[in-house]
Amino acid sequence: MKLYLVRHGESEANVAGCINDDPARPVNLTERGRRQAREAVAGLMGVAFTRAYSSRFPRARQTAEILLAGLGLDLPLIQDARLDERHSGLDGQPVEVFNGLVRPDPVHARPEKGESFLEQMQRVRAFLDQLRAEDPAATVLVVSHENPILAVSALAGRDPESAARGGIGNCECFCLDWNG
Repeated sequence: MKLYLVRHGESEANVAGCINDDPARPVNLTERGRRQAREAVAGLMGVAFTRAYSSRFPRARQTAEILLAGLGLDLPLIQDARLDERHSGLDGQPVEVFNGLVRPDPVHARPEKGESFLEQMQRVRAFLDQLRAEDPAATVLVVSHENPILAVSALAGRDPESAARGGIGNCECFCLDWNG
């Protein structure tokens, strides 16, 4: 199964430097984020996507819709909670609060009402394994968030600590073959 994981475009929370890990709280793309998504289409042209998924967050859904429209694809966009942002339990707080909690041990640290990087890896793995079982020949567009995409990179063989300390830019794409 071929995966194209794209981080959402710049969001209002990115600009504000605050955490949004509650999909019910609408945090949308900025104009720059919409432009980033339109520009990301060029890197995906010619890919024969058979499925499209996003997290439940508006910024990921909006990015996916822009990508699909720009590619001229009429695929149903399926939202899946397993692609959601890492659960921090710190919604609305500055990103640095979360970073300060997990920096000493980014793989195992677990905010009181959140999840560890390892727990997030398990959540994302369940999505990938189910998808592969359903359609091992699929070519899949997945629009998610920095942390879940970094978790996928760890599942694909990157050292978990290196992955957890890594980064991925807005509308950056990470491609891989997922064989479980």
